[in-house]
Amino acid sequence: MTVLYDIAELCELLAEPTRVAMVLALMDGSTRPAGELARAAGVSAQTASSHLGKLLSGGVLSVEQQGRHRYYRVAHEGVAQAVEALGVVRPARPPRLLLAPQRPLEVARTCYRHLAGKLGVALRERLEALGFIVVRGDAYELCPLGVKRLAGLLPEEVLGAREALAGKRCLDWTERQFHVGGALGNALMAALFSKDWVRRVEGRGLRVTSAGERGLRALLGLDAAALGSGTRQASSASAGRDVVGHG
Repeated sequence: MTVLYDIAELCELLAEPTRVAMVLALMDGSTRPAGELARAAGVSAQTASSHLGKLLSGGVLSVEQQGRHRYYRVAHEGVAQAVEALGVVRPARPPRLLLAPQRPLEVARTCYRHLAGKLGVALRERLEALGFIVVRGDAYELCPLGVKRLAGLLPEEVLGAREALAGKRCLDWTERQFHVGGALGNALMAALFSKDWVRRVEGRGLRVTSAGERGLRALLGLDAAALGSGTRQASSASAGRDVVGHG
């Protein structure tokens, strides 16, 4: 019965919109002070403090003390994965018109420290289709072919630790399909940032840069521009033709 009570306690913690807003603000893997989380949730500092205390005691968040300041983060990747999965069980919405614009977070976003949304699912599909990864039980395993072909994307020291580079099958709450989480997902996300193939925008959102479009097409045959066609914005000096997905 302890497990049942633990699940009930977690659900009770995440049933409060203010607490959910705070957790979602940290789902990009960031560490933030209470003031920022209060603003994200639209509540006073006193109210935020009360909710943060409950999230800490419930194991959803952890806190790091630096001098007089306290910085909050999601406790671990399992929490982020659980929050992402909860979105899958929401009631299904009626179908949208074919030409209706996509919600920005559907295109590309962070799920803790890995890639989610249409881009995350498409990346996983291409990696599987090309034989770069394979499913072993509940995890994705990087294959020898993947080590060879991804040498230009992932650092040598990462590829050298292939045995430890397991990827979790993380259920995407907008696509309701799996994307790659765990150590492999984190490494792929870090590589995309390092190559400047994706950039952060507001909240958890990401945009694919023009370099990213070219790189993903060349490496995986993945057309990132098509994924974001519903949210493409006018070009600017900073963004160019970048595919945008933000929260």
